[in-house]
Amino acid sequence: MFKSLQILKQTMLERGSTKSSDRNPLLTSIGSVNLENPIMLASGTAGHGTELSSVTDLSDVGAFVVKSLSVYEWEGNNAPRLHETPNGMINSIGLQGPGLNYWLEHTLPILVKQKIAVVLSIWGRTVEDYSRAADLCRELPPTVKAVELNISCPNIEDRGNVFAHSVRSTHEVIQATDQISVPRWAKLSPNVTNLVEIAGAAREAGVEGVTLINTVMGMVIDIDKGRPNLGAGGGGLSGPAIRPIAIRSVFDVYSAMPDFPIIGVGGVASVRDVIEFIMAGASGVQIGTANFADPKISKKIIIGLKKWCEDRQIENIHCLLYTSTSPRD
Repeated sequence: MFKSLQILKQTMLERGSTKSSDRNPLLTSIGSVNLENPIMLASGTAGHGTELSSVTDLSDVGAFVVKSLSVYEWEGNNAPRLHETPNGMINSIGLQGPGLNYWLEHTLPILVKQKIAVVLSIWGRTVEDYSRAADLCRELPPTVKAVELNISCPNIEDRGNVFAHSVRSTHEVIQATDQISVPRWAKLSPNVTNLVEIAGAAREAGVEGVTLINTVMGMVIDIDKGRPNLGAGGGGLSGPAIRPIAIRSVFDVYSAMPDFPIIGVGGVASVRDVIEFIMAGASGVQIGTANFADPKISKKIIIGLKKWCEDRQIENIHCLLYTSTSPRD
């Protein structure tokens, strides 16, 4: 199954790996994207780039993933939009945003000046929406390392079916964005029974990696008022409650396509959570809901990860990837 840390350590020593004070054990490559560490702030949990700058240094993280933007301004769903649940929260914010043009003109220059590694996230309601957004991403600055395609959105041209719930629509919408000048990642939905097949379609369509997973569909009802707690009815569940689902999703896709980069997300709140994702097959890890409880959680985890590796004489954290292609050997 997974290699034990003792075996990993011995293997690296046999290869001549030594601990070095000037070596960064967190250096990360996700396809052609190189980052200082595997930790990213997940889309939707840290705003569009300036909201957290007063409480934490975004340049510390491997990359900051912008809250998803469309080609048009979008108001989002009716309030209430957030509700705390056991081991997480459920939201129906509805991708509220100022529009991609506004962000490119007003917010991105600030992030460039602050030397923050950015992953832009785009969404749409039609294939044309994604294509138009991609047109605006033909000449992105080096600060933007990748574009994450949030395709867990209803396609109004296909009876409201979510793009990422279909092999065909996943392939179609990704192909419509091939004019983007930087690597693309597809953020996929866990609310399917054929995730590996859909990830394969995303790869075939041209993305360099996939982000697993988006929120899990759910609902919370106020039994006193006799109606859902969220203004939109249902919403997306996130936080520690979904981490086992996310881990298994990463494991399954990595087992089927071990050379296809995966960014793991879902319930990450500690160093151990990050290591678990990497052992399951993730090249990078995004922190989402935990940012609401502690905006500085990412920096704490980065420091903890580095110490964890140094204490065990692990040259690079990505050596922890398991070697099995099935849950049981």
